[in-house]
Amino acid sequence: MPITRTDLAMECFENADSGAIPGTQVSHWESDGIEITEVLVTDNEAAQLLDKPKGAYLTLECPLLLERDPDARLAMATMLAEEIDRILPDGDGDAPVLVVGLGNRSITPDALGPGVVDRTLVTRHMLGAPWAHSGMNSVCAVAPGVLGITGIESMELVEALVKAIAPRAILCVDSLAARDSRRIGCTIQLTDTGIQPGAGVGNHRRPLTRDSVGVPVISVGMPTVIYAATLARDAFAWLADRDDDAPHEAALADMEKTLLGGEMGEMIVTPREIDAIIQDASGIIASAINRALQPTLSDAEITAMMN
Repeated sequence: MPITRTDLAMECFENADSGAIPGTQVSHWESDGIEITEVLVTDNEAAQLLDKPKGAYLTLECPLLLERDPDARLAMATMLAEEIDRILPDGDGDAPVLVVGLGNRSITPDALGPGVVDRTLVTRHMLGAPWAHSGMNSVCAVAPGVLGITGIESMELVEALVKAIAPRAILCVDSLAARDSRRIGCTIQLTDTGIQPGAGVGNHRRPLTRDSVGVPVISVGMPTVIYAATLARDAFAWLADRDDDAPHEAALADMEKTLLGGEMGEMIVTPREIDAIIQDASGIIASAINRALQPTLSDAEITAMMN
């Protein structure tokens, strides 16, 4: 199996090169112009093979997002809100949901998490006000930044917040890395397995999971980057496939290993339209989160409370 780097479970399954992997269940369907893939990883052997923790991974794909189609954006936000609501644990008194926006504001392809936090309706401080909506849920949000700027691990800050506010769940948002460049900017992955901050760019940090913090952790992400070595391997494979003979898989794997082991392997590629992609994706994901966490509020009420 060729070496690849991706945060998308569906791409790990595709790259496993087997029609069916024991311990996994894969489903595909389409709704409102959105291609949906659900991967269920049910045992440890499959988790090791796919390099993904056991759990459910839902992927929503809509190429029209890259055209900034308003109907596609609305459909994606609506469907994502429904799926977040489906896996979010029931409320427990006044326990809030903590939204965590991972990433670096100063690096555009890594700014998705902070961008979503900026557009999330936070309500924990409002619930005691006489004008507060009776059906409003408690929500708080934080963008912890990155270790190189703050000197604080994201997990250290999240652990402290969990002890202080006892949330019923954590909803974290982060930028991801894709295996296929066509999925950048038009694919969203939702999973109940938590997340490992920095994994998309090979900067592994402590995982943010239910086991590590003691509360359910739901993660949402969109691929915004791809490894240069992955693109190089695809180019070599395309050239090899132009011959009548079968591709020289061993030679391709060796070239990829060399690239991944050298300086080029650490180069990350992102589209030139990444500013617009991050802006649109932040709005779509934040809208879905606001709808899922505040089902009794209309879009107009959410907007009014944020302005």
